[in-house]
Amino acid sequence: MKAPKPIRILVVEDHFLVRIGLATAVEGEADLVIAGEAENGAQALERYRALQPDVVIMDLRLPSMDGVEVTRQLRLEAPEARVLMLTSFQGEQDVHRALQAGALGYVLKDMPRELLLQAIRAVRAGERFIPPQIATLVANRRAEEALSPRELEVLRLIAKGRSNKEVGSALFITEGTVKAHVVHILGKLHAIDRTQAVTTALRRGVIALD
Repeated sequence: MKAPKPIRILVVEDHFLVRIGLATAVEGEADLVIAGEAENGAQALERYRALQPDVVIMDLRLPSMDGVEVTRQLRLEAPEARVLMLTSFQGEQDVHRALQAGALGYVLKDMPRELLLQAIRAVRAGERFIPPQIATLVANRRAEEALSPRELEVLRLIAKGRSNKEVGSALFITEGTVKAHVVHILGKLHAIDRTQAVTTALRRGVIALD
């Protein structure tokens, strides 16, 4: 009886050592093979077109274009693409964004090898794979009103230590308008001050420091 073809994997990761680790993790598995690698989003799209892999292991944080945006573009171009998000981050907003973009699975880089292999096989089969601790974040995601694009801009500048006046100058809006945005941000994040708002947003993956 002819053996089934192995699951061909495209690894999208900008850190060489992580790519080596992933290759080592699947080594010796008869049903898994690394078909190719990419270091950034543009390469990922290019390699996918050329290789047509069965599963894409996608790093969440990539240079120029993050893994969520790459996944979104990939799924628009190839709806059949099966993406497993691999990351060090487990903020509830990160998880939500990844799944909204079309990722079927979401695993952390420090998870056991056996869990990674299980996730790859599940995603290849078209099944959603989310470990218990990540599933809890998804289940408990609070139904808070999302920050608007402008509020996100204001919050990112606040996270960089800018005053209301400096934020207003950077965004070409009045200081009073900035203060109004800050009030809305605090309310949506249930924060008592700017520092707590930034801390909460970073923890949940709403914003990220450059």
